[in-house]
Amino acid sequence: MNRSASNLKVGGLTRLSTCDWPGQLAATVFCQGCAWDCPYCHNPGLRPAQGDQLVSWSSILDFLASRRGLLDAVVFSGGEPTLQPAILDAVKDACKLGFRVGLHTAGMNPECFVQLLPLLDWVGFDVKASFADYAHVTGIERSGDKALASLRSLLASDVPYEVRTTVHPALLSLDDMHKLKEELLSLGVTHYVIQCFRSQGARPELLPSASEFFVPRTHGVDFLHFDIR
Repeated sequence: MNRSASNLKVGGLTRLSTCDWPGQLAATVFCQGCAWDCPYCHNPGLRPAQGDQLVSWSSILDFLASRRGLLDAVVFSGGEPTLQPAILDAVKDACKLGFRVGLHTAGMNPECFVQLLPLLDWVGFDVKASFADYAHVTGIERSGDKALASLRSLLASDVPYEVRTTVHPALLSLDDMHKLKEELLSLGVTHYVIQCFRSQGARPELLPSASEFFVPRTHGVDFLHFDIR
């Protein structure tokens, strides 16, 4: 174990997941801490930098070592993994065990993300809105600047990815979605997924109108790969 990896704050572990990296049997490590305040977040307990019940990285490594040959991959999710300096060495530890490594990120820390990219086999990249309109979802001014910088780094790499957007009518209209679509296409995004709002963990004010939103599948006709989940 890399010494600094022991500082990774982990809020939870899913020992077997088939959905956090499509097509892979993965263990998912939920990193503690997130700097944004998205109202539809379904893991609000991971937002604080210090969680109530942290899982030690050494215990996770022991578990992963026992699953070599049984699991395909390890996915680091959150929270936001790139906010923790220890994430780089934790990913290296997972690689040394022979696992493929995936990352869920919103691109909050472009500097860390660039360092991680050469170690990654796949990225699930969350895009919240048109980059100039990020604050409407994240509550943080100019947060779209960092997300855009990270996305550009991802697209310039050879790392497989999917870009995905969670939709709710209180946050994104169909016009907003069309604006975002054009931005993503202009950047060269080819793999795009629209994620349906999930009520788990979300703020109560979002719940009444959740069923009013519908994005037609024709929305993704210009992407090489498109899905709605």
